[in-house]
Parts: sequence; C-alpha cells; structure tokens
Amino acid sequence: MLNTLENLIKLARDRKSSPVEGSYTNKLLKDKSLSKAKILEEINELIEAVEQNTNKTHEAADVFYHLLMYLEANEVKVEDVMQELEKRKK
Repeated sequence: MLNTLENLIKLARDRKSSPVEGSYTNKLLKDKSLSKAKILEEINELIEAVEQNTNKTHEAADVFYHLLMYLEANEVKVEDVMQELEKRKK
C-alpha cells in the first residue's frame, strides 16, 4: 500500500526532472493554476461521492493523486508533511 504512494511521489519527481511530452502529470507540475483547480475539483467530487455513496474510492484516489502533484508543484515535500503529522501524535 505505501509502495503505491512512494511510486506516485517518485513519478512526480521523475517527471519534474525528466519531463515527458504530453504527460498529464507534467501538465499539473508545470501549471500551478491547473494543479490548484484540479485539487479543488477533485475534493468537491469526493465530497459529492461520499454524500451520494457512489464512486468514493475512485474519487478518493483522484484526490490523493492530484494532492501529491499539487504539493510537488509547489515544492512541499511529502516527507515534511509526514514529519508534521508525526509531531501531532498524542
């Protein structure tokens, strides 16, 4: 399970350093406005799916992917986010 998350992070970082023409991931990493719009859109779709009890897993996966791309596009390291969460444990 965590391997999938690590693979997504690796994908984002690989695409940043070695862009692939036509890659959706690269579009999100290069266009911060698009990345922001997509994360907002996907969060709203997840909320709607939860409220209607449809496609929750699919929409949650979209949120994870787009959030990771948004963080990478804005130089927010997932490792730093994890450290912050670790500090909040009670």
